[in-house]
Amino acid sequence: MSSNVIDLASPERSPRSSHAPRVLIYSHDTFGLGHIRRCRAIANALIASFPHISILIVSGSSVISSFQFGDGVDYVRIPGVEKQSDGHYGPHHLNLDLDDTIRLRTEIIKQTVLSFDPDVVIVDKEPVGLRGELKPALDILRRRGARIVLGLRDVLDEPAKLLEEWRHSGALDALDTIYDDIFVYGLESVYQPLAGLPNQQRFAGKTRYLGYLKRAVPSPMPPNRYPRVTKQPFILVTPGGGGDGAGVIDWVISAYEADGTIALPALIVFGPFMSREKRKEFAERIARNPKLEGLGFEPRLELLMNRAHCVVAMGGYNTFCEILSFDKPALIVPRVRPRLEQAIRAGRAEELGLIDVLYDPSQNGEGERDPMVMAAALHALPKRLPPSQAFVPDLLDGLPTICRALADDLSPPVRGRAPAPSAVSS
Repeated sequence: MSSNVIDLASPERSPRSSHAPRVLIYSHDTFGLGHIRRCRAIANALIASFPHISILIVSGSSVISSFQFGDGVDYVRIPGVEKQSDGHYGPHHLNLDLDDTIRLRTEIIKQTVLSFDPDVVIVDKEPVGLRGELKPALDILRRRGARIVLGLRDVLDEPAKLLEEWRHSGALDALDTIYDDIFVYGLESVYQPLAGLPNQQRFAGKTRYLGYLKRAVPSPMPPNRYPRVTKQPFILVTPGGGGDGAGVIDWVISAYEADGTIALPALIVFGPFMSREKRKEFAERIARNPKLEGLGFEPRLELLMNRAHCVVAMGGYNTFCEILSFDKPALIVPRVRPRLEQAIRAGRAEELGLIDVLYDPSQNGEGERDPMVMAAALHALPKRLPPSQAFVPDLLDGLPTICRALADDLSPPVRGRAPAPSAVSS
């Protein structure tokens, strides 16, 4: 008697009955909330347009369970790796060295790809994954005929640093040999993240600028959960994940301590990665000021962003998208170390009239933060015009454009699959 047994170690696709398309999204998640929030927005938009599909997110985020996903979306959490302030990486929880952690992540990703067998793969930002952890899975996906898409935010880093990093990791070769498409979640007129790379002709034809990813207001929480300060016009202060946001929060609190005439109160959201010590220190200072209120972590930050009159933020990609989506006057205090990504984005957005920028002198080596400088900026912020008044065309078309770009792969009829030659009999 014989039976067919599917060999999951085979790089070829296994024969199976017709199925609804499957999408795998890779999000390496080593620092902050940017990657997982971007991937969640894309997943929820795809499932809304193609409710018959299944989407699996592979993520290293320690807080992924806090986020809402649409029906048809699930996730696999791989062991976390954290990016430290000096730019180096280390395991987030496991008592392993980094090499062992990466090997474990690599194997989990590979087995997930073999078992889930996606039709479309979207890789967020890192062409070969963290330290090359995605390479074995990409080889399998290439041989199985999946459509492989690299999704990039509008700004990656300084061109010279990006070139050095990608040349060393093998990412440059992957752009040419692995990826079918390169989606840039921004506008070419705002910034070209790959402009500094050599041999542009090798991947220019597969690069598409889609526009920024517009965010929607999620299901509301009960009214009594809104912080007190949100019952009136207020300034939302958000450092994103909070891991490197202590400086901007300290500056805002110091401004309110130095100037009691700032008109609007502020709600300060610390983020899940701010240290316990800093959070305690800030909470004590906030408690002494009647115009301030603090909040630890809110995964549905869009709710608060939508209610706020204006925003103070660090200028990460996702916060920038939310500022544009909810059309809020904004003051950006960008990070400049270890990457210039936020500063590049903020500078270009300021040139286009979308936001105001205030640079932290302590980061630039130009001295201490002056509370009155921040106070002056907070006085001016409520009077600033919202981003929509800058009239930048196609600014927020990213999500519907992604759906249109992938429609052929995600709409019925589903393409057939080649039989796996490695099926064995017994």
